[in-house]
Amino acid sequence: MRKMVHDYRVFLWRCLRLAFAGDWRYYAWMGFLTVFCLLGLNAYAKQFVQGLVVTGMCDQVSWGVYIANFTFLVGVAAAAVMLVIPVYIYDNEELHDLVIFGELLAVAAILMCLAFVTVDLGRPDRFWHLIPGLGQFNFPASMLSWDVIVLNGYLLLNIHICGYLLYSRYQNRRPARWFYIPFVFIAIGWAVSIHTVTAFLYVGLGGRPFWNSSIVGPRFLASAFTAGPALIILALQIIRRVTDYRITDRALLTLRSIVQVSMLINVFLLLNEVFKEFYSGNLHVASSRYLYVGLEGHHALVPWIWTAITFNIVAMFLLVLPVSRSLRWLNLTCVLAFVGIWIEKGMGLVIPGFIPTPLGEMVEYSPTLNETLVCFGIWAFGLLAYTIFLRMAVPILQGRVCKANESGPVLPPRVRQPNAAAATP
Repeated sequence: MRKMVHDYRVFLWRCLRLAFAGDWRYYAWMGFLTVFCLLGLNAYAKQFVQGLVVTGMCDQVSWGVYIANFTFLVGVAAAAVMLVIPVYIYDNEELHDLVIFGELLAVAAILMCLAFVTVDLGRPDRFWHLIPGLGQFNFPASMLSWDVIVLNGYLLLNIHICGYLLYSRYQNRRPARWFYIPFVFIAIGWAVSIHTVTAFLYVGLGGRPFWNSSIVGPRFLASAFTAGPALIILALQIIRRVTDYRITDRALLTLRSIVQVSMLINVFLLLNEVFKEFYSGNLHVASSRYLYVGLEGHHALVPWIWTAITFNIVAMFLLVLPVSRSLRWLNLTCVLAFVGIWIEKGMGLVIPGFIPTPLGEMVEYSPTLNETLVCFGIWAFGLLAYTIFLRMAVPILQGRVCKANESGPVLPPRVRQPNAAAATP
């Protein structure tokens, strides 16, 4: 037992050392992200002292860009399951080791989700009210208590799966299937639940007709399984470019197929929602009118939503056409899909639900500079965390850092040479 504890401590120590070892590009990237993290931390310190008055939120619009980012990132985290299903259900060997990259992205995304929820609290020191036994958790009546459970549960599941697989690879031994496979299948259902529960947070608010639709849950899942794999495609190509880790084009095209189907479903569900809102023509369509065409001279979100729709439709057509099999066009498609869904599921979903208010007031929202800096800081923190996770994982998956060379120094990262792709069998 003592030897096992010692081996695991050495493993963690070597992982920590790996996080601080790299070439000049690695240090430049980490330094760039750190600057934004510090800017965001400084902005949040001002918000903590002065309160939410430094944001664009008010009594009428009590959720803003923080919750918009939270909603979007829950979908990014859930998208890790789209790598897990082909590998563990359909035995796709092309994506086998890439599952870890997807689940590490899920960990980083959940950390950002928790950070966005924290900064949205006016009194974050009172979070203990949500801790069972200390506060009044109000489970199962409150959907918020369900969200706390599914987010933290999904975080722990992915940490366990990634940590165990990486430690097994470090020890150069085959992982015990009974110790992680059950958690993999639990994580598949859990990934669906985190976005479904988040959708239910909106659907359950009866006083906001804009969100009262049973199609919100499926729309959340369709958008999640589009934006998440799109981001993973971009991340995998960066990993392939800056390291010599072998990632095949076939694996990327498999993910393209997932994005293709999900985007078609996402656009179809969006058209269903638009038809439902505008064809009926009742009083509850006011929020949708404000979003799509403006209402009573207020049209702040109209450019946002039409930009999102344009990006989504262009990405959909590119995905259907064979041209997106070219990585250059696939990258453009992934960027369009990612940005379009961020707008649609962020500013295009959260803000219109509050405008007009139940009393008919028209109070428009726009994020302040302080709010924007906090958001940039959290995104930089998430990218920083994901970069560190990858910096630890890649050498272990390659076998360059393992128990066999435990006494040796931390190996510097190997950079892919221009002709390395041609030399790969």
